[in-house]
Amino acid sequence: MFALRDKYAIAGIGYTDFSKKSGRTVRSLASEACIKATADAGLKISDIDGIVSFNFNDSASAIAVATEVGVPQANYAVDFLAGGNGANLIILSAIAAIEAGLAKTVLCYRAMNGRSGFRLGGGRDLAAYNITQYTAPFGWITYPQAMAMWCRRHMVEYGTTSDQLGEIAVQFRKNAEHNERAMQRTPITMDDYFNSRMIVDPFHMLDICLETDGACAVLVTTAERAKDMKHKPVHVMGGAYGGGPNQGEDLFDAMRWPDHSHNYAKYIAADLWKSAGIGPKDIDLAQIYDCFTYSIIMQLEGLGFCDPGEGGPFVQGGRIAPDGELPLNTAGGLLSEGYIHGLNHVVEAVQQLRGDAGVRQVPDVETCLTTAGAMTCGSALVLRN
Repeated sequence: MFALRDKYAIAGIGYTDFSKKSGRTVRSLASEACIKATADAGLKISDIDGIVSFNFNDSASAIAVATEVGVPQANYAVDFLAGGNGANLIILSAIAAIEAGLAKTVLCYRAMNGRSGFRLGGGRDLAAYNITQYTAPFGWITYPQAMAMWCRRHMVEYGTTSDQLGEIAVQFRKNAEHNERAMQRTPITMDDYFNSRMIVDPFHMLDICLETDGACAVLVTTAERAKDMKHKPVHVMGGAYGGGPNQGEDLFDAMRWPDHSHNYAKYIAADLWKSAGIGPKDIDLAQIYDCFTYSIIMQLEGLGFCDPGEGGPFVQGGRIAPDGELPLNTAGGLLSEGYIHGLNHVVEAVQQLRGDAGVRQVPDVETCLTTAGAMTCGSALVLRN
């Protein structure tokens, strides 16, 4: 269990434009975000001695980015082969590296040409190995297909409805209206949601996150060092990574999972809250991984914001709006802001906790949860200002 409460902090953030076609290399996007995060902390590239990222063979390596931006000595340069589960994991890894004395100041980034280049929403390699040999013969080759199975199981088990999924999509788009980074800012209604094209039952197009070109980066260091930097630091109160039994052979493998009406969140909840020293009722707002609308519901339940089966009703009635009981995904989320594989959730959390989120700022924010993951494994952080 994470046992370094408030000892480390995020001291800088950076991001590029989010678009459908960047016209740039992924390395260029990564470098821009990293340079901006360093400058945001009031530091120089020469102050950086660690860099870490995650990818699906669709990004620029940590050592390549360190070289391009001019890091003089990258004592800790690591790439995780990970999906959406990795967004908070790389920050926990950076903290571990600093705690172990391997580095002092670490950049964490995710960069991708996720629309114009390698598209995660496309089909998988159909070669007969690992789990694909059992799914491809039935045409089960894309993430929307896999996630739809989880969503349908929750509907069967608990009576979750498309109206409840639609509430999430409509609210997050409303949040994105006030976010200059967001790729989709045009308001939508429940009619728009139901009239959007059916992709794979029960998912309409508006249930699915955006394919995005872009990059985000955050700078991690000790809370003691961060005190002397440009912004008030955002402290890491707690964190967790993991999942339940039978996670399978890769991130697509859900066939061994014991119960598809819940996901990784229930398995990391105890460690997360114990490490932070607080519970769900102490969270002022949350940035929850929304690769698909259903993942919001399962994570709310798994992390203890509501009981199993109550996630659908929980998101209704304005409860997740900026002025609601638990504001969610205040920048528009992966559904409307953009899909930088979940690291953009951390950027938004830092802005909210620093009080510089502009017109979308939630008042009196002290704590924020960030999560990453939708299936068998994932990660989470509890942050405070």
